[in-house]
Amino acid sequence: MSRVSRELSQGVSFPYHYSSHTPPCSSHPTRLLPPRSSHFTTLLPSLRSSLPTTRLPPLRFSLPPRSSFPTTLLPPLRFSLPTTLLPPLRSSHPTTLLPPHHAPPTPPCSSYSTTLLPSHHAPPIPPRSSHATTLLPPPPMSPPPCKQDFCLFDRGLMFTVSAASGEGTCVWYGSCGANPATGKTANCPYNGPAKPLDSTAVLSLTAACPELVQDIMTPDGQIRTCCDNTQIGAMISQMAIGLGFLKRCPTCARNFRQIFCHMTCNPHQSDFMVAKEIQNATDTKKPVITDLEVHVTNTFVDSVYSSCKDVAMPSTNEKALSVMCGLWGAYYCSGQRWFTYMGDISNQYTPFQIDYIYDAKAEGAIVPFNGTVIPCSQAPNNQSQACSCVDCEDSCPKPPPLPPVPEPFTIGGADGIMVVMAICFLIFAAAFIVLYVIYFVKPHSIDIDLSAREEEPNYLEKLGIQIEEFLQKYFTLWGTMCAEHPWTVLIVGGLIATGLSVGIIFLKVTTDPVELWASPTSRSRLEKEYYDRNFEPFYRTEMLIIRPVNDSKVPHETPDGIEMWGPVYNKTFLKEVLKLQNFITNELYGEVDNEPVVLEDICFSPLSPINKNCTIMSVLNFFQNDEANLDIEVPTPLNLTNNYIDHLASCYRNPLQPLEPSLSIPCLGEYGGPVFPYTALGGFLNETQVLGKNPAYKNATALVITLVVNNYYNKSMVEKAMAWEKELITFMKNYSHPLMDIAYTSERSIQDEVQRMSEGDVLTIAISYSIMFLYISLALGGYSRFSRLLIDSKITLGLGGVIIVLISVTSSVGVYGYAGVKATLVIIEVIPFLVLAVGVDNMFILVQTYQRESRRPAEMRSEHIGRVVGQVAPSILLASFSEAACFFLGALSDMPAVHAFALYAGLALLIDFLLQISCFVSLIALDAKRQEENRFDICCCVVGSNKEGYTHDGVLQKFIKQVYAPCLLSRIGRPLVILVFSGWLFSSIAVLPKIDVGLDQELSMPEDSYMQKYFDYLHRYLSVGPPVYFVLKGGVNFTNLKMQNEICGTVQCDSDSLSTQIYISSILANRTYIAQPASSWLDDYMDWSLYNLDSPSGDVPCCRINVEDNSFCPASDMMSNCTDCNIQPMDDGLRPDPSSFMEYLPFFLEDVPNEDCPKGGHAAYGHAVNIIKDKRNESLVGASYFMTYHTILKTSEDYYEALRSARSVSSNISKTLNQGLDNPVYEVFPYSVFYVFYEQYLTMWQDTGKSLGISLVTVFIVSIVLSGLEIMSSFIVMMTILMIITNLCGMMYWWGISLNAVSLVNLIMAVGISVEFCSHITHAFAMSMRDTRLQRSYDAIITMGPSVLSGITFTKFGGIIVLAFAHSKIFQIFYFRLYLGIVLIGASHGLVFLPVLLSFFGPRTNRCRLQVQHCRMMAEHFHGSMQVNEEVPEPQQLIDASSLDASIIQPEIHSDDQH
Repeated sequence: MSRVSRELSQGVSFPYHYSSHTPPCSSHPTRLLPPRSSHFTTLLPSLRSSLPTTRLPPLRFSLPPRSSFPTTLLPPLRFSLPTTLLPPLRSSHPTTLLPPHHAPPTPPCSSYSTTLLPSHHAPPIPPRSSHATTLLPPPPMSPPPCKQDFCLFDRGLMFTVSAASGEGTCVWYGSCGANPATGKTANCPYNGPAKPLDSTAVLSLTAACPELVQDIMTPDGQIRTCCDNTQIGAMISQMAIGLGFLKRCPTCARNFRQIFCHMTCNPHQSDFMVAKEIQNATDTKKPVITDLEVHVTNTFVDSVYSSCKDVAMPSTNEKALSVMCGLWGAYYCSGQRWFTYMGDISNQYTPFQIDYIYDAKAEGAIVPFNGTVIPCSQAPNNQSQACSCVDCEDSCPKPPPLPPVPEPFTIGGADGIMVVMAICFLIFAAAFIVLYVIYFVKPHSIDIDLSAREEEPNYLEKLGIQIEEFLQKYFTLWGTMCAEHPWTVLIVGGLIATGLSVGIIFLKVTTDPVELWASPTSRSRLEKEYYDRNFEPFYRTEMLIIRPVNDSKVPHETPDGIEMWGPVYNKTFLKEVLKLQNFITNELYGEVDNEPVVLEDICFSPLSPINKNCTIMSVLNFFQNDEANLDIEVPTPLNLTNNYIDHLASCYRNPLQPLEPSLSIPCLGEYGGPVFPYTALGGFLNETQVLGKNPAYKNATALVITLVVNNYYNKSMVEKAMAWEKELITFMKNYSHPLMDIAYTSERSIQDEVQRMSEGDVLTIAISYSIMFLYISLALGGYSRFSRLLIDSKITLGLGGVIIVLISVTSSVGVYGYAGVKATLVIIEVIPFLVLAVGVDNMFILVQTYQRESRRPAEMRSEHIGRVVGQVAPSILLASFSEAACFFLGALSDMPAVHAFALYAGLALLIDFLLQISCFVSLIALDAKRQEENRFDICCCVVGSNKEGYTHDGVLQKFIKQVYAPCLLSRIGRPLVILVFSGWLFSSIAVLPKIDVGLDQELSMPEDSYMQKYFDYLHRYLSVGPPVYFVLKGGVNFTNLKMQNEICGTVQCDSDSLSTQIYISSILANRTYIAQPASSWLDDYMDWSLYNLDSPSGDVPCCRINVEDNSFCPASDMMSNCTDCNIQPMDDGLRPDPSSFMEYLPFFLEDVPNEDCPKGGHAAYGHAVNIIKDKRNESLVGASYFMTYHTILKTSEDYYEALRSARSVSSNISKTLNQGLDNPVYEVFPYSVFYVFYEQYLTMWQDTGKSLGISLVTVFIVSIVLSGLEIMSSFIVMMTILMIITNLCGMMYWWGISLNAVSLVNLIMAVGISVEFCSHITHAFAMSMRDTRLQRSYDAIITMGPSVLSGITFTKFGGIIVLAFAHSKIFQIFYFRLYLGIVLIGASHGLVFLPVLLSFFGPRTNRCRLQVQHCRMMAEHFHGSMQVNEEVPEPQQLIDASSLDASIIQPEIHSDDQH
């Protein structure tokens, strides 16, 4: 059994072992050294781990190092209590707990004794020493009235111990031998009057029980008690164990010691104590008390409990009562349970049975003990302070009120934004209809302005036409050259593209989620790097979630009847799970360099080298992973049987029990630490995320087994772990059991599955491309008759165009391969679709324009092609450069995936444009030559029919020209389109704030991945939140008491210290997402450094040094030449002096907690403190952390709101530490494994707005320059694209697509594709020389509509449909749904809304272009052909504008039947 726990219970419940010697002088609580066991297991170190991001950041799910949440359930386990698993074997004298040589004959001293009474009533107290001189008793004088600056006690501290305090007698006096029931020393029965104490005993009692001494001192200064010198020494030693945990809270310690002081020495014991049973001692045969009855009031018991229930154990993130209340633990403890446990001999600590009787009032001669209890929020005396906030919630300053939770905006109970948008739409619709009726529905409503032909063009129009003429001239010459020398162009272009593409061999593709989604300069990434560098990365975690196939509940017989426990408690099921667990942990192995690797080689063993067992979080570790322990059954006095379920029930209440009484086996795991049930069970929360104080663990429906593996900053050191994890996954994939349904994961699982997903969707992408290629090949051709089918087809040309698109992508990838820019899978998956959409559209425009434009007389084929290129290339240049510039500026994004995508996409579009106006033009020339020579497509050696084909409009062209355009631009169609699209826009704006932000982790996995099941089970059974570390950067001088007070959480620490602020945040867990107070290495180091220092019982202190080499000596080391550390406590006895703080801190971090020193910091803080050297080679504390946990997090919003809250807390702490400083010096930041993945969501809307804003502005500026300074046209294009993006976002809400990095990439791509839908139509509108906006809109539709519809919409539609059948949900949702939305919404706006908008508000024709056009017409009329700059006759006005009607100009649009 654990020495500390045994002593704790023994000392706490009953101070009755005695030594014949007086304990040494000390002002510090001491403990009695019990028999030492020769076999023990230490209780616990803390586990720095917790879980993978198991609930991993949604994205990561290739978990990061030391992850846990994102990949694991468990929280780091922090403890420091040792425990023994075997009975004590130390002493050969069972009746004597403290051998004489352990207690030197020196009296104790205390800081209390120096202030108890005025100096003339108490002789001077010598300084702290191991050898104090004997003092004479005080003179028989009455104590003077208490003075505030001198008296130790407040006036309200006098005790009402007995209503007849002058009548009671003793119940015992002295010790008489070994109790037959326990073998431990018991007291002699005695019912006489109290006896006087000698001066040495008075001094000892005054130091230990100052309140009792003040209460029982007679007016003449005499002190009579029912205890002798030996009993007082034993009481001091035994109380020291309990006070070691409770002294953090002085008021609690003061209240706690009352009952033991009065039980041991009160001169009127018979008032509240009864010797219930007396037997002869087994050694001396003298009578001893074996059963004692103690009467106390419920008020006293509950008040003492209330003052102590919040006292913390920093190393475990638990309360001190979790180890002091036996099987009840801290959650289930109460005042009566605490006292009852301390008095029960079944705990194997109490020397004899103590039956506490909880009376409400006096009955007969018995007056229940009812000492005055001070609330923990008040100081126990004038010389001390109240308990700190961390140890007493009532001491906490009232936290500032949190801002109220925003209420949803409603109007009349309906969604407020929706109502506002509906009203805006109604107002807009009404205004538009009125204006339309007034201004547009008139016989001469069309804006005909022939006077524009006579007006002088302004400067912008002249400059614009010069740019246009220059581009047209240049592209005409370029197109002619490419058509004249096609093979030369193709060879040169192919060589250049090949050279660029070779760079692919240098390409590095990253699948690491951290590198994909977190900017290297982002705060979370920098903080992660800082944490990993200073403390090592978070643990690797492997997890199994096991659900029983048989869901029948398990009956369990109890004294209260039959209880039904969850299906996981079926013994057969548990045994089979244990067999699986033991095979994995003991027999499964991987290989590295032909050497086997087992779990023990890589696992986290917090108590190593004392205990090398691996940390395994599993309920089966409550049985030390031993099947035999599951079969233990112990009969009870009630004719029932305690079995494995009783053991589990007890361990659930207190996992820290070193020896659980129902089966007499430990609750502690085989690795020496506890298994907290919420980390090892699932399905007991009933859909709630609040663990609460009484979780229904018995209703669990799943077991969770977590294996914690070491991780390293140096990635080469994780090779063994990777190899073992690979074998684990392979084994689990092939494992099946009829009783189990298992979900599993490993640290490498996410990355492995992402890689497999990308490889698995290659076939889907290939099919998609094949469908698009087939369509392109067929749609490019113009078919006149069946006999010329193979002549007029464009299969070879289409194939060449697709190859050009792919070459542009490979060239872009190659260039960045040379440059060392890492690629991502997003690039491979998205960019080919983007470039194909743009490239195919351009191909259709070039080919269809060439087919539509007849060759002029005497015009050669190359000139014909050059003229076509000069006509359409400016429009293609406008679209391509707008898109490329849009993407290059999008590379300003900090998000690596978006940054890389933008770079690769921008360059791919530029290369595609260059290849299309060169190589593709050459392919057109070769195909035209083939067609003119009547050669078959593909088989060009075969000559077909020489019958001339005839050119006619295709079906699509006819439909648009004769049906679609007239209907769309009719008097009813136009206003209807405006109203429909404006309503669509307002409805989309209304739902924008409702779009979910985040990415559920399961979406990143293939549908058939084992991780899908794991994520499902994780969501259903997750019962613990991820750990969070508040990292205090270096620069803090911890030897400075002021700085200590700003960090620590114990008494005398600041009310706004680091520990206190985190504690207060944990009280508001539902808003702050902080579940527990933080562990504090500083507080535990203070306790460790003074533990057993100057112990009166001779117990070994924690801090010892080897005198030979000045190395650390563990307290358990009795062989080496060791001596106590030279630590001088501060005056309050609670802290080491500053001069020794840094000297012994490394010893604390090196000390493995054990039975002799439960406060050792190696297990809990071995990685938590980074000790560095300054320029003078002196040791300083560098970075350190304070660990706590988040609440249970399940959704993306939970994760990023937890991050936001933690940053708010750390920001407040940093501000507090820097108060009064001109420049901030100290910094605290929070770190958890999932932060790096979810930080993007804190600013996702801002990042989205920034990226899209840059894209839109870029499109606007480039459009202005390349469109011939058509500002109005460019503005209309930009606004239409903005509408497309807005409506696309609305579709994301209605179709359940969340906003995240993947969807942001696609939204940026949508801007680029939307340019294709809009710019060609707008450019055709601007180039039209017709007289009205309506006519020019009609020209734009019939000229570019077929190319846009067939080139983008139809081409992409077939390929997109295939994505719906992809194995990955991320393809189905973020590619299929978004791509489909981009194509359909973009096409509807480009081919429906934009022509109508232009018919109303399109810019007027450039007047300079009108004049040039008129000059050309005149020149061709008079001279057949002449240059633009030649002199021509002045144009004459042939038609009176005032008499011109729209129906005359465009009868097919304005016929009477459409009015």
